[in-house]
Amino acid sequence: MIWSFVKVALFVLAIAALALGANWLSASGEGIRIAVAGMEFTLGPLQAAIAAVLLILLVWLFLKVLGFVVALLRFVIGDQTAVNRYFDRDRERKGHEALADAIIAIAAGEGKLAQTRAERAERLLNRPEVTNLLSASAAEMQGEHKRAIEIYKRLLSDERTRFAGLRGLMHQKLAEGDTETALRLAEKAFEMKPNSTEVQDILLRLQTESGKWAGARSTLGAEARQGRLPRDVYKRRDALLALQEAREVLAEGNSVEAREAAIAANKASPDLIPAAVMAARGYVAKGEPKSAVRVLRKAWEVQPHPDLAAAFAAMVPEETPDERLARFETLLKANPEAEESLLTRAELLIAAEDFPGARRALGDLAERHPTARTLTLMAAIARGEGADEAEVRGWLTRAVSASRGPQWICDKCQTVAADWTPVCPVCGGFDTLGWREAPASPPLPHGAEMLPLIVGRPAQAAEEPEEPEEEEPEAAPPRKAPQDVTPPEAEPAPEAAPTDEADPFAEPPSVAAARGST
Repeated sequence: MIWSFVKVALFVLAIAALALGANWLSASGEGIRIAVAGMEFTLGPLQAAIAAVLLILLVWLFLKVLGFVVALLRFVIGDQTAVNRYFDRDRERKGHEALADAIIAIAAGEGKLAQTRAERAERLLNRPEVTNLLSASAAEMQGEHKRAIEIYKRLLSDERTRFAGLRGLMHQKLAEGDTETALRLAEKAFEMKPNSTEVQDILLRLQTESGKWAGARSTLGAEARQGRLPRDVYKRRDALLALQEAREVLAEGNSVEAREAAIAANKASPDLIPAAVMAARGYVAKGEPKSAVRVLRKAWEVQPHPDLAAAFAAMVPEETPDERLARFETLLKANPEAEESLLTRAELLIAAEDFPGARRALGDLAERHPTARTLTLMAAIARGEGADEAEVRGWLTRAVSASRGPQWICDKCQTVAADWTPVCPVCGGFDTLGWREAPASPPLPHGAEMLPLIVGRPAQAAEEPEEPEEEEPEAAPPRKAPQDVTPPEAEPAPEAAPTDEADPFAEPPSVAAARGST
């Protein structure tokens, strides 16, 4: 760069000198006398300027000829610099052609051709930082993972290609299923380039899958600082990770730290249902029931949920049904028109044996949005009011094919989870479980034929002549409907549905208690 500056400065000085000389000649009105070999030449101002230009050209030509002569003499005495330079240029040209062919072959999906061209480019160019990347890509394309790993390890020795080597090894280990090694490689790559979007996503996924909640919070913070996450999403996910930290601390036996962590997670995201439940239990353990009520009520305002109701009920476990109904008014008034509020109120009224009140609480919910839970409650209300068995079985028959209502469902793979977790147990999606209703599914084949086996025979069967017991089909339930044994008035009404916990339509404990009381 200094030599370029010197050449520019000399050029400017030469132009300035010529301009000054031309100006002096034109001002003096005289010419230039040149005497050569007894001859004298007089040049005017214009002729002198032309002569000066010709002199410069002659000097330049002389220097070029001199350089050529010097190069020729060096070649004659054995210096092969010029020849080597020619062959080097030819080798470089062929190497660049091979490099371009390798890139085109990779783009076209021709792994074998790309590998061949990359090896040729490596021999011709001697640029391993470029050709090794192409060779590794070609090896991956052909399924030669061991060779790709070897090439990526070579890239680690060069500072310029170390990140590319780490990234390539990370993907190779992920393809092999070695998530532990992939996690360590991702952590090193994140240290080198914390703003890499791909590394952030992979590292966060691996940390959440392996339960590295503290590291996941750090990675999530890097994503937020880079502007990749809206602030509300970041706060929710950070609270989610903090909640998982609290659960692990609680599992280790340190309930005090877990309690404080759960309360902090709830403050960061009050609408996170698991955090609200855990924070409420923490406040109860600290002897602050009012704070627990405030937390549950705030979460209920956003989204009523059965877990919130269960946590609220557990605050006073020994109260009577009437006392519980009165205490729950504080929670239910936070969102009185929500479906969960109506269902919870109906269950409390059934437990208090106020069956007409429970029917009024449900209103037209059984027709407007029939779910298995709603229809089962209607069956319990009908039985509590002394309705005939046909009506009770009618409600239960509808409950068999009704929707299960809101559940924890993964937004990514649509898997239904029994309990909330930060990571989907099937697809590994982070923060993908939402409390919503599953899309309608087609009815089971031959469902109409199976209903009598599930809920028993209708009441009209009592009027028909009974068939001999030995002619009962093998698929009949072991417990017959009371109409097949004795008249309804001679024996108490049977249960509306099996009470086995494995039954998908088992009634809530409050409904079972109400049925037992009647």
